Amino acid sequence: MPMSELVVYSLVYLFGTFISALAQVLLKKSAMKTYDSPIKEYLNPLVVTGYAIFFAATLCTLLAYKVVPLSMGPVLEATSYVYVTIFGVAIFHERVSKRKFLALALIIGGIVIYSFGV
Repeated sequence: MPMSELVVYSLVYLFGTFISALAQVLLKKSAMKTYDSPIKEYLNPLVVTGYAIFFAATLCTLLAYKVVPLSMGPVLEATSYVYVTIFGVAIFHERVSKRKFLALALIIGGIVIYSFGV
């Protein structure tokens, strides 16, 4: 298997992980609103779009696993913690505690170590 093929499919996996984080943002935005009825709570544009994006993310993951080794999947999936934290700070104005920052540093460190095969 050529290395370029692995890189392309890894990027597909990362894209799926990224859009999954976007879907989480849409669902959280929807959960922060008050609705007149339970139907409107679950059948509104934010929720429907969020779940459609989750479906697309699943397809990206399935496609990527045609080439990406199974052992690499959790490493690529771990990037979602970084995306969700960035979206939380940028969109919801959440604060990142020292403990959470340390946890993200450990996650990123693990990804880097795995990437270099150390």
